[in-house]
Amino acid sequence: MDIISQYIGLDEKSCVIVVSAVVVFGASLQWARQKGLEYILINYRWMFVCFFLLPASFFYDLFFYFRNWIVFTLNSAPKQHDKRVRDVQQQVLRWKESGSKAKMCTARPGWMNVSLRAGSYKKTLQNISVNLIDIIEVDIERKVVRVEPMVTMGQLTATLNPLGWTIPVLPELDDLTVGGLIMGVGIETSSHKHGLFQHTCVSYELVHADGSIGRCSASDNPDLFYAVPWSYGTLGFLVSAELRIIPAAKFVRVEYLPCHSHREFIDTFQQETLKADGNEFVEGLLYSKDEGVVMTANMTDDVDPAKLNSIGLYWKPWFYKHVEGFLQSGKAVEFIPLRHYYHRHTRSIFWQMQDIIPFGNHPLFRALLGWMVPPKISLLKLTQGETVKQMYEKYQIIQDMLVPLRHLGDSIHCFHKELNLYPLWLCPFLLKNQPGFVKPRGHRDEMFVDIGAYGAPKVAGYQCVETTRRLEKFVRDHNGFQMLYADSYLTRDEFREMFDHGLYDEMRARLACHNAFPEVYDKVNRKARD
Repeated sequence: MDIISQYIGLDEKSCVIVVSAVVVFGASLQWARQKGLEYILINYRWMFVCFFLLPASFFYDLFFYFRNWIVFTLNSAPKQHDKRVRDVQQQVLRWKESGSKAKMCTARPGWMNVSLRAGSYKKTLQNISVNLIDIIEVDIERKVVRVEPMVTMGQLTATLNPLGWTIPVLPELDDLTVGGLIMGVGIETSSHKHGLFQHTCVSYELVHADGSIGRCSASDNPDLFYAVPWSYGTLGFLVSAELRIIPAAKFVRVEYLPCHSHREFIDTFQQETLKADGNEFVEGLLYSKDEGVVMTANMTDDVDPAKLNSIGLYWKPWFYKHVEGFLQSGKAVEFIPLRHYYHRHTRSIFWQMQDIIPFGNHPLFRALLGWMVPPKISLLKLTQGETVKQMYEKYQIIQDMLVPLRHLGDSIHCFHKELNLYPLWLCPFLLKNQPGFVKPRGHRDEMFVDIGAYGAPKVAGYQCVETTRRLEKFVRDHNGFQMLYADSYLTRDEFREMFDHGLYDEMRARLACHNAFPEVYDKVNRKARD
């Protein structure tokens, strides 16, 4: 210390202070280098979200709300649609004329979709701009709505509900698009009655690999009609779809059924799902292995004002937290406005907002900034950076696994053992025995359940890849399916074992897709995504 003191010209006491400060500073840098940056990015990301992404998301939504209202009011979408479709055709024809050197995909940036990751394949494939974002027509006489592929669920409810109509299966989040729900998959708490989103579709319009337009329905070109769902844009570019519409009431009557044992939850969920009459909507939230709430709901115009709960208002508690309270308070009934019910998980992005803004459900935050929640999922992806991506892969899981309802008990045990992650979202659906990529093994309609796991697993020794592989094996062994928006580590052979490629392969050959579009597996496996 004397040598150091002489060298820097300070007395011994001051030298001790300086050396101590240097040691502390060095240790701090080392901590920041090893884990501090990760910690800051994960735990203080809320500052960036609150002061930048929330305002940006609000004004983005505001702009498109008025833009879509003007387009629909002026009825300009049909004329613009034909022009935009011709543009897609011309891009495909130019691709052919230039030698078809690379396979094609849409030019939509990967960060704009709702899946966790962006497709790295977009960097090497020929990008085709498919800028189709409007509701073309609401045909009350035929009971269909014709829409372009980038129309969102928020657009549909904002347009149809005031007219007294809705679609039979309307998936949760505002930003989910019709194209994504057809080319991928869509599900909602009415799916035990109506099936998946694809089962409510009447017809599709596509631009094929040769630049021609094809239309298909269950009666006109049915092979293509049944092959399109789950095909992820590998049979052609979807440019419009007709969806069935049904009369809508103004409210839903929701009954909350708290359960306090594993057996009680399984029995209640299955009984309410399989009821022949009533229960237009069924949903379960599991808060631990042995406690959860089963919810049933039916549309109605008759409301008890004392039990009205407009849960979608920005100052209201997040829905999943509201539901959790019934584990203590007991069975109850509420009336919720229909559109609020449809988008009940939107404000909290199910429960992922608690990891983004930990205090987001605090009454003061909801009162001051709740009107801007949630941030756009696309903007969250765009701004997360490589470190946050790696952190999410290391510590988070986002998966939806579809298993037969009869295996629900074993499935919950498996998810608890592998993840110990709650809440779990449970949504029953009828898997119809129709041709295509996904169908029941028994060649008859079968009731399935979607088990959604979103968040940070609490099981000791969690390893993302190994854990997901074990979940995938469990699902395959029980004749189930994996939603392909999430990370999939299936091998090509395992993928073909899980999904029926018979009709899909036939249509790819018939439509000359092999040199025009990649296979589904090459777009959805983990290696194909950033």
